[in-house]
Amino acid sequence: MTQTYYDILGVPQKASSAEIKAAYRKQALKWHPDRNKESQAEEKFKEINRAYEVLSDSQKKTQYDAVGHDAYTSGGFGRGAPGGGGSNYQQGPFSYTYTSTSGESPFDGFDFGGFSDPFEIFEQFFGFRNPSGGRTRKPLYQMEIDFKDIVTGATKTVSIDGKNKTIKVPAGIDHNMRMRFSDFDVQFIVKPDKRFERRGQDVISHISFPFTTAILGGTVDVPTLDGKTVKLKIKPGTTQGTMMRLKNRGLPYVNSNQKGDHYIAFEITFPEKLSHRQKELLEEFERDS
Repeated sequence: MTQTYYDILGVPQKASSAEIKAAYRKQALKWHPDRNKESQAEEKFKEINRAYEVLSDSQKKTQYDAVGHDAYTSGGFGRGAPGGGGSNYQQGPFSYTYTSTSGESPFDGFDFGGFSDPFEIFEQFFGFRNPSGGRTRKPLYQMEIDFKDIVTGATKTVSIDGKNKTIKVPAGIDHNMRMRFSDFDVQFIVKPDKRFERRGQDVISHISFPFTTAILGGTVDVPTLDGKTVKLKIKPGTTQGTMMRLKNRGLPYVNSNQKGDHYIAFEITFPEKLSHRQKELLEEFERDS
């Protein structure tokens, strides 16, 4: 039996937003792949984030409840702007300092078990901890980076207070994520890529092809995050909204060898005008069907 998003988070359908957030916190911390070494942890981690993305958004939740789990997940619902620019959803568990574009986090007010805030968890994981141990506020600088920089990671040189600083951008970081250094903080602004819609560490591409290909079958070229192109086979009878998955071809998890998935959503196009001959053929097809 297919698990619903409510089943994944372990809450009833009537759960409040606070209950959904609390359940997400618990599950995310339990199944984070850098904390949980079980073989199924990565997939569980992805499922938890997909569930929270929908159930924490009132509009998506209403749509999900209306159509049901199977129809929602197979019908291409809940799309955001390309590259994640139109969605407040950011990858969850710690997210190595989870910060959404709205400034909210499912970990707001959460007890981080000895850490005073998510930044300290980030520092503990990656070694960017203030040697003095102080918690004083430091200057915050914004750094704009390309989407490709979060695919492979990058090294940037910036001038701060007249001095050149080398900053290593970890692969897989989120838009608006902050990194803490000894004497300043950096907030990364990730420029969207119109070819890829980000959902946590997963990405979605929307590929269009004519209705004749959907009916008869064929192949389409799909750009991937590594700059290459893969050919995907379209089965005869493919329907609008069908999705295919390229496993482990998404964005990497920060400081991890694991990656999300790349989903390809098929969009079927139809001609606005038909020639007389094309119309005759379609009418003949309709009579024979």
